[in-house]
Amino acid sequence: MSIANKLARKELIDMVPYQSARRLYASSGSMQGKIWLNANEASGPGIYQVSSDSINRYPDFQPESLINAYSAYSAIAAENMLATRGADEGIELIIRTFCRAYQDSIVICPPTYGMYAISAENHGAGIIKVPLTAELSLDLAGLKAQVGQAKVVFLCSPGNPTGNLLAQQDIKTVLELFADSAIVVVDEAYIEFSPEQSVASWLKTYPHLVILRTLSKAFALAGLRCGFTLANQDIISMISKVIAPYPISAPVADIASVALAPSGLEQVSIRVQETEILRTQLTTWLTQQSWCSQVFKSDANFVLFRCQNEEVKNFIFNGLVEQGILIRDQSKQQNLANCLRISIGSERELGLLQQTIINSFITTTAQTVAKEN
Repeated sequence: MSIANKLARKELIDMVPYQSARRLYASSGSMQGKIWLNANEASGPGIYQVSSDSINRYPDFQPESLINAYSAYSAIAAENMLATRGADEGIELIIRTFCRAYQDSIVICPPTYGMYAISAENHGAGIIKVPLTAELSLDLAGLKAQVGQAKVVFLCSPGNPTGNLLAQQDIKTVLELFADSAIVVVDEAYIEFSPEQSVASWLKTYPHLVILRTLSKAFALAGLRCGFTLANQDIISMISKVIAPYPISAPVADIASVALAPSGLEQVSIRVQETEILRTQLTTWLTQQSWCSQVFKSDANFVLFRCQNEEVKNFIFNGLVEQGILIRDQSKQQNLANCLRISIGSERELGLLQQTIINSFITTTAQTVAKEN
């Protein structure tokens, strides 16, 4: 037995880490030349200017220029936010701050973002699952039954991998149910695609509300790892006791501040509009395919769809991989059997994806006919 296996916490030995888009294909040869439509990233090159003038110094704990820029953008006071290394760090910090290891639990509503459960497992927190309904709405009765059983409730709106928004009234009901017993986290990683559905303005009404944001999606800064936790000041102060002393590097703060300037926000608006157009076109195309039995409504930068059966799902997924086009298989998620998810890339990338699928079916049909003859 290795020293790591001998000394590690028992639950970590067999734990499967979160399989990010890059991690899934890290051992499959060159990462170059592939079309990445499996991580909900923005398409196109990222061209940013970075100054090296101050990298010999430790950065500010919370860079003032970045915090002020995001405060202006979000209309949330600077004292009500914490910049983090992506929204993922926000998830981890919330669990570490409010859940005692091996004593407290979180509530998640699958199918949902996998990092909630992974972060809880890493910390030794329990995981209570209250699945979404068949209509992908919150199971309010199921959540009510868990009042007093958990310290943190995670809601994702728009959802990942589903893409749909949660009804604001349902979110409000959950906030009222857990008002005295739990932190309610609303993950708004994709909110730029439905900004009118944000609940950020509710912070003054609900002292236990926390909102997660990121610059990875609509801002096209996934590689920067910059996110924000929005909450009332007492929660921000408590989380600040747990976070690393220098979470945001100076170059990250500089690039993110530029992206949050008026010219950067104009590009975000254009990117969102283009994404919505391409998402509609992809949805329409999928609904026309005989092998596609369901296309889920999306308010994000991806589309989830269900194939007729597992054989078709594997045929499409594997055929795309062979051509260097990577999408996400979500069929292991609760109630998502035979489901695949496509990120909204560029018009060219989506066109190649569609043509590759069409060609695969044509080739297979031709081979079948040839065998029969």
